[in-house]
Amino acid sequence: MATLTVRNLDDEVVRALRIRAAEHGRSAEAEHREILRQVLTGNRQPSPRAAAAERLAAFRRRTAGRGSATATELLRESREGRMEDLAGTAGA
Repeated sequence: MATLTVRNLDDEVVRALRIRAAEHGRSAEAEHREILRQVLTGNRQPSPRAAAAERLAAFRRRTAGRGSATATELLRESREGRMEDLAGTAGA
């Protein structure tokens, strides 16, 4: 394998690289290799945040129009159920 040395980088670029590497659980050198691989091969993988956003959007598409109950309706149903349980227990 070849070795590549990059000189004269702005401090902000190095800082951003280190932050990005930490977010991905890699060393700055490993992150640099991954960035180069993605850009030069065109094999970009979505970021974890983008992947999560896409999963959420897909979930919303699948569940669109189902008409979920509001929190108020759920609380009302829960209270009615408890009242029925209490009334059944008291009458026994």
